[in-house]
Amino acid sequence: MSGSNNKPDTIWFTRCAGQGRGGVPTATGIASQLGWLTEEFSRDNIKVRALQDEDAQELRYHHYDHELPTLIREGGNLFSIPARAQGAKTRLIGLTWIEEGQFILVRPDSDIKTPADLKGKRLSLPAYNPVDIQQNKRGRSISRHMSLHGYKGALASAGLTLDDITLVEFGGQGTGGNDERSGFFVGADALLKGDIDGLYVKGGAAVDKARELGLVVGIDLDKLPERRFRVNNGTPRPITVHEDLLNNHFDELVRFLAQVLRAAEWAKTNLDGVYDALHKETGASIEGLKGAYRDGFHLHLAPDLSEERIELFRQQKDFLLKHGVLDNDFDFDGWIDHRPLAAAWKLLQSQKVAEEEAVAV
Repeated sequence: MSGSNNKPDTIWFTRCAGQGRGGVPTATGIASQLGWLTEEFSRDNIKVRALQDEDAQELRYHHYDHELPTLIREGGNLFSIPARAQGAKTRLIGLTWIEEGQFILVRPDSDIKTPADLKGKRLSLPAYNPVDIQQNKRGRSISRHMSLHGYKGALASAGLTLDDITLVEFGGQGTGGNDERSGFFVGADALLKGDIDGLYVKGGAAVDKARELGLVVGIDLDKLPERRFRVNNGTPRPITVHEDLLNNHFDELVRFLAQVLRAAEWAKTNLDGVYDALHKETGASIEGLKGAYRDGFHLHLAPDLSEERIELFRQQKDFLLKHGVLDNDFDFDGWIDHRPLAAAWKLLQSQKVAEEEAVAV
């Protein structure tokens, strides 16, 4: 499928780079840092730019609303799922699963060692940001919904429910990030004082901040036995595009995805390079990153649309619907388009064959 003959002037992409506020590993980010995205499209005079570029600040809100037609978005599902529920003309073209360091932090003297120990405990729940309520953008209160689903998953692994704990609201920001006394850490003072028993965090920067505050990991959600207990904002993490990009610039989308898949292959044998890229992407220390991203995570950066990931993603959509984040339900299966990623794999394979033949000559 060739799409329109009119090539786009600019292909935009966005991923949760973080800049010290909880960014995550993405093959998209790695492909960008390696220069492969720019190189791929330079011969066509097509610019490839990120919403995270310093001079793109006026466009960054599209990370939330997905109204930029040539945008390829790889980011948390707390934006992409509600946007679709509110009628955004997007399609889901890929899912990644990166164990991103989900933890319930406690004081060093805590008796919380396993999910079963959460029963009867008081846990921090970041409050909604009032602006997110006013603007009907409830998904932007990231730390609130991630905390809630993190607790739910840990409890479920022990046969418990949210009714078995006491949720204590803190703050009025609730918009995510790992800054001290805000976002996930809004209940940190209360935890240190003993007024509550634990709080949820995620990512490399959170590991750094927990160490600074003197908090320790009570429960490591990444160690829970089944992936369904770790479904959250970034697990699975969707790649979504505007329908206009699919309809008018399919070939360019496929070429972009082929470079993302190429970067995922590169990452399998370049773990140190991946950590270095993550350090530049997220602002977290190498030590913090190694504490959050472990156990061969770099072997599985490639997006796919496997039945397992789709069903785990459906679990997240159902959670958001049940807990009032979505305005309404929508045709989940009709949202998915398998074509671009399948075409990208074929393109990458053909490029590998051509390279091998050139070497042989």
